[in-house]
This record gives sequence, C-alpha cells and structure tokens, in this order.
Amino acid sequence: MIGYRVKSLREERKMSISELSAKSGVAKSYISSLERNLQTNPTILVLEKIARILCIKVDALLNEQADKGMDEEWMEIMQVVMGSGISKEEMREFIQDRK
Repeated sequence: MIGYRVKSLREERKMSISELSAKSGVAKSYISSLERNLQTNPTILVLEKIARILCIKVDALLNEQADKGMDEEWMEIMQVVMGSGISKEEMREFIQDRK
C-alpha cells in the first residue's frame, strides 16, 4: 500500500511528518491520513511531491520492488544539494565537467 511505503521511507530517512509536509508542500493531515491508509487514492502531483523529497521515483511508492532508493549518505547529500539552490542544469554541468 502507498501509505505504508510513504511511512516506511519517511522513517528510514528519520524524517517527521511535519518535515515531509514542510519540504513537499503536502498538508501534514493529508500525509498522516495517507500513512494510516485513510487516504488511499493520492493524485500523481501529491506522489511526485512526496517522492521528490524522499529522493525516490514515484514508482517506488506504487511498487516496493520498483526502486530501493539511495543509501542514507547519498540521500543526505542530495537533500543538501536540493536545498542549496543549485539548479538541475547546474548540477548536470558540474557532473559533465568532472567526466
């Protein structure tokens, strides 16, 4: 179930519902309802917002085997990068320059 996956992934990342809500823009009450399987049909937009903050693909929320996500260290690095204001294009350029 999607709610179980959200809760499990959020807890793996040691993130509170409040933190996930603040970073994703999805209401705390909605995330709580989703995790308790009271809300069982989230929109793709909601799933995309949550998946982005959890650094996983939407497929990983829909299917446990779709993606095991990143290890915790990579997760932390990506959260710092995302919070720093670096654009995706700037990050791509940085990676290309290193090759």
